[in-house]
Amino acid sequence: MFQIFLEQLSMVNPQEFKIIALDNGSFHKAKKLKIPENIELIFIPPYSPELNPAEKIWWAWKRNFTNQVFKTLDELSIFIEQQVKELTPEIVKSTTSYYYIFLKPIWTII
Repeated sequence: MFQIFLEQLSMVNPQEFKIIALDNGSFHKAKKLKIPENIELIFIPPYSPELNPAEKIWWAWKRNFTNQVFKTLDELSIFIEQQVKELTPEIVKSTTSYYYIFLKPIWTII
């Protein structure tokens, strides 16, 4: 599935070079994986979920999920779908950004 994701992502604005930050899941490092030329994978240090921006989205969703009771899988599916639909680029940026990402690089000051 990750291979399919990479192939599909590489076709979206194929002129762009995409950098993806990943955890060290074995499927992210499979030997048979073929990384498209317009994608670079970088890996966060092991046992460092706090460095993975995607984890902050999961934490927010888990807070919304806490103390919810779903009588059916359909109800759960609707809840998850709603969470995904409410996710805007602005929410992603404000939730996943780390202050140091937006600092002005020192070499631009010199």
